[in-house]
Amino acid sequence: MGADVAIIDYGMGNLRSVSKAFEHVAPMASVVVTADPEVILGAARVVFPGQGAAPDCMREIEARGLREVITQAARSKPFLGICMGQQVLFEHSEEGDTPCLGILPGRVLRFPAEAMHDDKGQRLKVPHMGWNEVHQTSEHPMWAGIPNGARFYFVHSYYVEAGEPDLVAGFTLYPFAFTSAVARDNIFAVQFHPEKSQSAGLTLLANFVMWDGKVKPTACSADACL
Repeated sequence: MGADVAIIDYGMGNLRSVSKAFEHVAPMASVVVTADPEVILGAARVVFPGQGAAPDCMREIEARGLREVITQAARSKPFLGICMGQQVLFEHSEEGDTPCLGILPGRVLRFPAEAMHDDKGQRLKVPHMGWNEVHQTSEHPMWAGIPNGARFYFVHSYYVEAGEPDLVAGFTLYPFAFTSAVARDNIFAVQFHPEKSQSAGLTLLANFVMWDGKVKPTACSADACL
């Protein structure tokens, strides 16, 4: 019998915090932190965390022989990407001009210095660090019990530009709208850190433990996500 949740260890994630958060929301679930391909592929659900720089992330994935394992897991079971684990699912990152996994269409861009001002002309800091609202753009089981506009915790200097509009499940303003959550089939991935986001983040993780990965998101009606 495989684990309920496997958290992929490639040396680049805040693994203890992620693991502890899952143990908190699902105390009866078996949660493992692992780099073992058999354990990852034998788990019911897979979490792909990450922090740091895209070149380092991709180098560690390749060095540990995890590229194919991550790709296979992302195609076959409920799969949650967090922060860098969201970004490298896409095709390319401007950070270090880095080719990524290419599981989802799109690219990762740096916040442009010339655009980083609020509506009063005050300069905004990069990295984007702290609490910010996530506006849901699609109905999805992962959003269950989470109000539209709920605040989550962010730490990042780069953001995803999805190659297809229907990938976007949530956006955040800083100062322009950037993609902060994506969803396709069995994949859900977020730029923010749910494990650091108090009740909204814990609800998201609890939803993941219950999600079967088979419900596709649908576009919101005019009132559905308000």
